[in-house]
Amino acid sequence: MSTRVAVVGATGRMGRLISRLVEEGDDFELVARLGSGSPLEEMLAADVVVDVTLPHISPGIVDFAVEHGRNVLVGTSGWSADRISPLVGRVQRRGDVGVVIIPNFALGSVLATRFATQAARFYDSIEIVETHGTGKVDSPSGTAVRTAELIGEVRASLGPVIAPHADQRARGQQVASVPIHSLRMHGVSARQEVVIGGTGETVRIVHDASSDAAYERGILLALRATVGATGVTVGLDALLDLDGAPATAS
Repeated sequence: MSTRVAVVGATGRMGRLISRLVEEGDDFELVARLGSGSPLEEMLAADVVVDVTLPHISPGIVDFAVEHGRNVLVGTSGWSADRISPLVGRVQRRGDVGVVIIPNFALGSVLATRFATQAARFYDSIEIVETHGTGKVDSPSGTAVRTAELIGEVRASLGPVIAPHADQRARGQQVASVPIHSLRMHGVSARQEVVIGGTGETVRIVHDASSDAAYERGILLALRATVGATGVTVGLDALLDLDGAPATAS
């Protein structure tokens, strides 16, 4: 029996991609495509709701789905730790739903973030430069925020990174003490560079997504995980065995 899926934000770039993947999958059935003018009740025809909307709209969509007992896959930016924390309580009180939040569906992005967090224990100078097209409305990106938060976690016992003159606006926005610089330019799909500095050396960890095909494997993995999820899961890395066996191809 196939899982019924509703895509909220179906007219956007990621919404169209996810809708196509759902329609092509043997284990899914696309039962609702919601746009900006659609009543939220339309999502109730589905077992699983996919939210790929805008940061200021996403919380209301997730809350509506959770209140009505629907599992949610969130691919919208803006879900920082401060926003996720109260959601965890609401989901726990409900007890029978799951929310999976994926800042970036690209496997390479997840690996790059893992490499950066591993290196963060050995260096004190770390900054992030993320570049997206001019159509991306939020900054910093959800991926950059997630990367900085994870770097902050692994450095909890070491203290903040070295970020001199952070009071100057040109030094970027600090997240978990890590400066993030956002570029919005024509001719770019998605790029993140973590620059790590040490005595006499620098390490640069770069991920480029040159087409939407980079996200397909992660979307399918996350969607299938959302079907049976309970509680709140954050990051594609939580769905992968990064320390053991390789992930199987979709």
